[in-house]
Order: sequence, then structure tokens, then C-alpha cells
Amino acid sequence: MRNLPLVLLLAAVALPAQVTLTRKDGHIDITVDNQPFSTFFFGSDAPKPYLHPLRSASGKVVTRGYPMLDIASEPHDHPHHRGLWFTHGDVNGIDFWASEPSQGARKGRVVLNKVVEVKSGKQSGSMKFVFDWKTPDGKTLLTETRTMVVHANPTMRMMDFDVTFQAGSEKVVFGDTKEGTFAIRLNAALNEATEKRYPGSGLMTAADGRQGEKQIWGKRSPWVDYAGTLQGEKLGIAIFDHPSNPKHPSYWHSRAYGLFAANIFGEHDYYNDKARNGSVTVEPGGSLRFRYRVVIHPGDNKDAGIADLYKKYTDGH
Repeated sequence: MRNLPLVLLLAAVALPAQVTLTRKDGHIDITVDNQPFSTFFFGSDAPKPYLHPLRSASGKVVTRGYPMLDIASEPHDHPHHRGLWFTHGDVNGIDFWASEPSQGARKGRVVLNKVVEVKSGKQSGSMKFVFDWKTPDGKTLLTETRTMVVHANPTMRMMDFDVTFQAGSEKVVFGDTKEGTFAIRLNAALNEATEKRYPGSGLMTAADGRQGEKQIWGKRSPWVDYAGTLQGEKLGIAIFDHPSNPKHPSYWHSRAYGLFAANIFGEHDYYNDKARNGSVTVEPGGSLRFRYRVVIHPGDNKDAGIADLYKKYTDGH
């Protein structure tokens, strides 16, 4: 065992973790091996469902605190960047992305319909919800069924997302805009060094080895890893795009300032071509399914074996 990488060595000697989900009023607290991992907010006071904060296995908070917390040393831009969330900036012309109350009344809202299941476990914990995507007038455009699974792991934090959108009696168009979709806003310490206002130690890496915002933003990859140093620890966050997802491999709306998002829709922005149309239409009664995995890991993508983890995630898909 002396020659094993540190991540594998720690996993070999650590005790199995357990995932505990505790439901409270409007949110669910998530712990792994009795250590806090995150909280999922879905109550009526939340402008959209979101997870905040996200923590590494060592307990470090890898997401920005604002706007949930007022931390003076953090950037206070983009108040709709809440932890980890899944919305889009153009659904039948309605903005569900920048939908904070301070950003105007004529915005869409993602509203809880029902909690289907909350289940803790030794190997994993799972949550299933139904949400309604509502227009400013209160009309339901589509229904979202979301399952989230948190896996027990002593050295990493790993979470799966399975989201299905169901259209009602009218067609639903996810419009072509870069403002979306499956997204995380990272701790500013993980920003890339090229970020002028709040430079950090982070660096994005795509599956084929491309690095940095200029090589990642608006381009395609089955996974992207965003790694840096946080409070003296080298760590990273990876997002895996499932091979069955629409337009796989995903385009990425990921920025040096810490926005980390998979977004397949924004093609006219990515290619700087107004004639291009990256929208996706869901016909009446039809559905659209997305699956992602988020991995918070020690070290960089090579230390953590992200390529191998992605292969295991996609084997037998």
C-alpha cells in the first residue's frame, strides 16, 4: 500500500461513510459520516431549488456564500448564482435563470409540487421531488421530476442528478442562450488566476486536456474539472455529463470568475453566430431528460483519477 496514490490510500484505510438526510421546514440537511455536506433548499421562500453550501470531505466550503451569506471578502455579482442549481434563461421566452426578486417581477419560478421521497442509507441517500416551472402569471409551463443521490465515500463527495422535464398541453422551447443551466458558483479562492477582480488559484481542465476559460467556455467536453487551492488544500470539483444527455458531450458556460455550468443551448453565443439556433423543443406531452454527476475531490483531476471515475460512471449507460 506504500506506493498507492494518497486518495486511494486514504480510501483503503478509512471507515465506510453513511449518508443521512434530515428533512426540516423547506430544506433538507445532508451529512456524510456525520459530517455536514450540504443543504437542499426548496421551500416557498427560495426563488428556486438550490444546494448550499457544498463541502469537500475535509469540510472546506467550495461554493460562494453570496447571496445567502454576506461575506465582505467575496464578490457580490450575479445574485442568482446560488450554490448549485438547475434553471435556464429562456423557456418559452421566460427567464428562470436570473430570477431573484431583486431582478424584477416578470420572471419564472420553480416551485415545489411535492416531495416524493427522502431516504438515508449506508451506501447512499436519495431524494426525489416534483417541481412546477411557473410563468410570472402562475401558469405551469412544465413539470420537473428530480432525483438526487448522494454517495457515501470517505475521501470524496459525489452526487448524482437525474432530471426529467415533462411538457403539458403546449410545446416548450428551451431557448438558445448562454444563461443556464446546470450550474455551480465556486468559492472565489478557486477562481482562475486570469480573473482580474478576484484572482484565485483555480484552473479548468477538459477531458481532452484543454485548460482555462478560453479553451473551455462555449466548447464541448464530456466532463470538466475545476481545481485549485482552498485554505491550503489542493482540491477540485468535476461535473460529468451523462452520455444519454441531449447533445452529449455538453457545451460549457464556465468562467474564470467561478461560474461552472453545463449548458447545451447557447450555441449562437458560443459560436458568435446569430443565425445559429441551439434551442431544444419539447412537444406537448413530451419529455427531456438530463443526468449529471458532481464530484468534489482532493488533489487535481489526475490525482483524483477523474477520467477513470467518468468511465465508471458511464459504463453500461
